[in-house]
Parts: sequence; C-alpha cells; structure tokens
Amino acid sequence: MIYPDNFEIKIGFAQVREMLSDLCLSPLGRQFVNRMQFLNRHDLVERLLQQTEEFKQLLESDAEIPLQHYFDVNAYLDRATLEGAYLDVVHFFEIKMSLRTIRGSQRFISSAEEGKYEALKALGANVTVERSLIAALDKVVDDAGAVRDDATPELQRLKRDLIAQQSVLRKQIQSILRHAKNEGWTPSDVEPTIRGGRLVIPVIAEYKRRIKGLIHDESATGQTVYIEPESIFELNNDIKDLENAYHRELVRILVGLTNTLRHHIPELRKAYQYLGLLDFIRAKAAFARRVDATKPSLQKYPHINWKKAIHPLLFLAHRQLGKPTVPMDLELNRDQRILLISGPNAGGKSVSLKTVGLLQYMVQCGMLITVEDGSEAGIFHDIFIDIGDEQSIENDLSTYSSHLTNMRKFVTVADHKSLILIDEFGTGTEPVLGGAIAEAVLQTLTNSRVYGVITTHYTNLKNFAEKTPGIINGAMRYDHKNLQPLYQLEIGKPGSSFAIEIARKIGLPKEIVDKASSLVGKDKIRYDRLLEELETEKQELEKKVMEATKLELKLKRNVKEYTDLKNYLEESKQDIMREAKGKAKLLLRDANQKIESTIQQIKQSQAEKEQTKEARRELETFANEQVRKDDPKPLHKRVANASIKEGDNVSLVGQDSIGQVVSIKGKTAEVMFGGLKTIVKVDNLEKIEGQVAKQKKATETKAEQGYTRGMNITQRMADFGSTLDIRGEYAEDALNKVMNFTDEAIMLGIPEIKIVHGRGNGILRQVVRDYLYSVPEVASVANEAEERGGNGATLAVLK
Repeated sequence: MIYPDNFEIKIGFAQVREMLSDLCLSPLGRQFVNRMQFLNRHDLVERLLQQTEEFKQLLESDAEIPLQHYFDVNAYLDRATLEGAYLDVVHFFEIKMSLRTIRGSQRFISSAEEGKYEALKALGANVTVERSLIAALDKVVDDAGAVRDDATPELQRLKRDLIAQQSVLRKQIQSILRHAKNEGWTPSDVEPTIRGGRLVIPVIAEYKRRIKGLIHDESATGQTVYIEPESIFELNNDIKDLENAYHRELVRILVGLTNTLRHHIPELRKAYQYLGLLDFIRAKAAFARRVDATKPSLQKYPHINWKKAIHPLLFLAHRQLGKPTVPMDLELNRDQRILLISGPNAGGKSVSLKTVGLLQYMVQCGMLITVEDGSEAGIFHDIFIDIGDEQSIENDLSTYSSHLTNMRKFVTVADHKSLILIDEFGTGTEPVLGGAIAEAVLQTLTNSRVYGVITTHYTNLKNFAEKTPGIINGAMRYDHKNLQPLYQLEIGKPGSSFAIEIARKIGLPKEIVDKASSLVGKDKIRYDRLLEELETEKQELEKKVMEATKLELKLKRNVKEYTDLKNYLEESKQDIMREAKGKAKLLLRDANQKIESTIQQIKQSQAEKEQTKEARRELETFANEQVRKDDPKPLHKRVANASIKEGDNVSLVGQDSIGQVVSIKGKTAEVMFGGLKTIVKVDNLEKIEGQVAKQKKATETKAEQGYTRGMNITQRMADFGSTLDIRGEYAEDALNKVMNFTDEAIMLGIPEIKIVHGRGNGILRQVVRDYLYSVPEVASVANEAEERGGNGATLAVLK
C-alpha cells in the first residue's frame, strides 16, 4: 500500500518517471514507464534490478546493441487482423526494420559468454521472429521504405512500361512547350506540371485558343491556364491506365503480404512486448548512469543499510550548478527500526526524509539507486508519508487536522512490514499538546514495530527516543560558529534547533533574545547549550583525528624509507663482498699464470743465474703493481664539523656510501644514496670534499678498465647473458665459444645457462653436451622446454 495518492509527487518520483519517459526511444517503452509501479515481491524486484544492472553494463561497455527502429506497430497489427484489409508500404517498412532490431538484440544478448546478461537472456527466451517473415517483407519493401520494382514480374513489367511511356510523353510535351515559348504563348521560365494526375503546360490566358487541348485549371489571378494539348491525350490515357494497373498489382501484393503477416500476429505481439521492455530497461539503465546509481543487495525482509546515499534529483541539480551533494549513511534494522532526526531549520532534515522515500520507492519499482557499492535494501509492503501543508478548503481541514488524519491512518494500518515517513512531527498546534500527541503516536508506532524516519524539533520526542528501544536519535550537523548547515546526518545523538543562538548571532535585539531565553527556561537553554558543546567537541575531535591520521601516514612513510635504506645498505654490502671475491679469483688466476710462466722461463733457461734473477724481478714487479691497483689512494676526504648545504656530497658517519644532499629542512636532510632517496639527521652526516669516484660504464673498453683485473664483477654479472647462440658455427669454433661462455658463467656464479645449437644433424648438440658432461661444476644437462626450443637447445644447471 502506498499512502497518500499523491505520494509520487511528494517524494519527487513523478519527475523521475518523466525523465525515464524522455529517455525511451519509442511509445513502446513509454507505455512500460507509465505502468511502472511499487512491487513487494522479492523475486520480481530482484529480477527487474538485475535486468537494469545488466543493461547498464551493456551501455558502459559501448557494445553495439541495436538502438534504432524502435517502432510501435501494434496499431498496424490490429488492422492486419481484419480479413480483407491490407497495410501500406510504410507500415510494412516499420514492421520490417523493427523486427530486424528485435532479432539483432536477441542475437547480440544470447551470444554473450555464459554467466553474462543472464536476466536479459531469459527476457527474450520465448520470443521468436521467423526469418522467413522478414525475408518476405524485404522482398517487397527496401531499406529506404520504397516498393521494390522487382517485387513480382508483373510489377516489374508495368514499372518498365510506365517509365517508357512517361519518357515519350515528356519528349512530346517539351516539343510543344518550346514552340509555345517561341511564339510567346507561355512564359519563358515555365516547365510542364501536373493537374488532375495528367501532364499539362502553363499558357498565358489570352493565347489559350492558340493551342488545341483541354483546360484543366487556371491560376489564382486568372492570367495563366493549364492546358493538356490534344496531341498527348492518348499518351496521358495510356500512362493513366499503366498507373492504375501498377496500383492494382501493388494492392494485390500488399494484400498477400498482409495475409502472410496475419498468421504471425500472436508471436509478433510477444516480440513487440519484448522490444518495449528492452526500451524501458534501457531507459532505466541510462538514468542509472546519469545519476551514478548502483544495484544494492536485496533482502527479503524490511531492511535499509545504505552507504553514501544521495537524492538523485538533488544530485543532478547540484551537478548542473557545479556544487557537491553531501551523502548520508543510513541503517534501519530489527533493532533500530525508527530514526528520529532533529536539527535546525534548512539543515537538510526534509531532504534526508525524501531521500529515504524516493530511493526505497525506486528500488521496489526495479530501479537502481544512488548509493555506494555494498549497500543493502529490503522489501517493505507499505510506505506511508506525511509531509507538507495539506490544508483542504473543500473538506474544511486545517493543516494540523490533516496531519492527525494521516496519523490515524498510520496507527491503524501500518505494521512490521511498513515504512513511515513523517516530516515535522507534531507541529501545527499548541507545542505542549502537539508534542504530547506526537509522543503517544510514536509509542503506538513503536509497539506496532513499524520502520520509519521522522523529523522533529520537539525535545520530548528526542528524550523519548533516547530511552525507548527500537528508536534512535539522529541530528543534522550545523556549524553554529558560522551559522551554516553542514547537511550531514549523524546517527546516535539528537540535534539542537539553535534557535536562541541563531537569533542572537543574526542581530535580533538583546532584550528580545534574553526575554525569550527566560521564557523558555534554564533547563531548555542548558539542554541546547549541551548539544552545542557536544557539536563543538565533535568538530575538534574530528580535526584532531585527521591530524593524527596524517602523522600516522607520515610515520609509515618514514619507516618504509628507513627499511628501504637498510635493505639498500645490506644489498650494497653483499655486492661489495661478491665483487671482492671476484677480484680475488681473477687476481689469483692471473698470479698463477704469471708464476707458471716464470717457472717455465726458468726451466727453459736451465736455471741460468741472470735469467732466473730477471724472472724473479718481473714477478715482484707484477705483485707490486697488483697491490698498488687494489689499494688506490682516495680522491676525496672527510671534513668533520663542516656545515652542510644542498648539493654537497656526504656520507653517514662510519659508513663508506656517498650520497648527495637534495634538500635540508631544520635538523633533517633529504639525501640521495644511489637511486634511493632517504631522510637523515644532519648530525649523522659528514661532508665529503674532493673528487668522488663515479661508477664506470659497461661500455668502457678493456684497456680503459686495466685489463680484466680491474673489471667490476657486479657490472659483468648485470651484462652477462645466460643464453649463447652457436647455430651455423663449425664444431671447433663452437666448442671454444662454449668453453669460454661456461667458464665465465661459473666464475660469476650464474645458476643456469642455455646454449642454442639447433636440431640439424645433431653434431653441435653432441659436441656441446660431451663437453658439459666433462665439467665438474655442471650439475645437470637437459633439453629446453618444447615451446622454447626443445632438443634444439641445451639447458645446463651449474653448481
């Protein structure tokens, strides 16, 4: 039950219905908009919501679903049911094109992947449009709405003969007209025209006897007459006969096509019902996109749990003005059934009330609502509303009498499945009595376990809500310092009307304000002042919470930067150790080679004294050079207690890593160490003066790096590619490359290498694998995965 009869006008749904009607593409959809009504069946509402949600997804995906030719042809189908009647060409054109739209929509939706658009698929499951019917229509009417010349052989012949005769007629009449122009019998700029379905020429009235023929008409001034020359009588008659024959053949075709259509009328009515529903659902989806509406989770029982709900019409109005719309959170459940909203005038109480009524009505009409994802809605069997001035001169009812009439309806009809909405509860009469009656009515509604939202200014109702289970106070927040409403609904505490404070701050004379305060009494003033202080404390607390949140985020960011810096230093330490070990291996290898070369030289000289001494001197020189290379003098120095500024090179006290100062704020500095930016106390930094060594680029030549002994192992690991391609190489050259490649991979600690040799006759594969099997550092040898080369590549895992 919906009460009163003008409920839709009161909550603004009439405007929503009008917008939906404008969004429809045809009268078919508008008929469903007009028939849309409040439903209390959960399964039906859920299906309607799902259909709208799926069509919204369709629109958002920019899918090419047919959105043209939504014609309403029901009147043509009614005419086609009459025996002997036939439809015109334009009627068949609209039927053909709209049937194409129906088939196209069905085909598009049904072809979607499984699990998608299931509600829309079910909508068209029982709709059938015979392809043969569309083919029969297409044979007669083309896509421009004209009759096809080749609809039948007879029609084609008549059309051909008609064109030929008309061509002969035009040639003759043009000849007659040229002669008349030369003689001055007709104006020089006229052309042949049609009168009474026959071709005639305009002639100046005074020369009408000069041309033999039949006068069909004259101009309004009488200065021109329209004559059919005698010489073209027979041609005009022949053309008229052909036109009549063509029309008879066309009627015969249309009668036959209408008879064909008549057999399909029952299924066609279902098809156009489907087309109208598609148009209606599309309009609801388009409206949902316009107001950013979503589908709530629907419960079978009365329930409201909305997150960031807004009034859709207010949202559209504010968006047009570039203003934000303040959302509200609202929950009504079995334990919290009635919300009593209080607060100052123009603070948003009535808007909140209308938002609840409109959104609940929309959802039970199968429309998506303006709430955030994760919201829940339930099913109410009745919605009652009491809002606005309902004076009635005819029925001799005052405003308060009208409110009481509504209250009588509420307390006698409403139950645990009803939603009541009352604005300015108890007003319209003497405040004490009005408040008492309102409290008694509220008690009765609470006993009936109804759900509702009520707005009021009465303190006794706020107190009643505070101590009565099932009712909760709510307040529209207000900035009492700036005298501005915040339009925010806060659940859990009552609001103040701020009447005395507002009167004082807008400049009402002090004696009037003081007199009003004394008349109200100290208790009332103290109560409102308490609410005002609570509001102030709440605002200050929210401000502190925001500041604490910002500090917490800053702390998390600093902790992350500290952790990143710690990880960076740890990784740098490991890289330095790996590089040192690599250098040691290279130095040891070069030293062993030098020693072996010296021993070989001594053996070859058969231990001659001078040559032995020379070989020892070379060995000592080599050792000294290596020591000097591994212990270079620093190009920079640390400066203790030096002032640090932006752009200086610095290092952490006791650390070797060097960074550059990006900025300094107070006692902290932002320093870039490598690619990592971190915050460090200035006291923990030392200034570095002199040249700071830069990391050498990988593109430097071996000569620049001082042969392999000076090579950066980390850089070599970064530059090392774990795949070697030897396809097309000779076996001997390929084996040398594989040996060098494997040695370098073992030295750098690479875990796995890949050698691409191709399939061919298998010679390269055999050579590679024989060598790898002989290397102790190779743990295993296998084919690469089939999709990455199979036996055309060998994968070796190193120890």
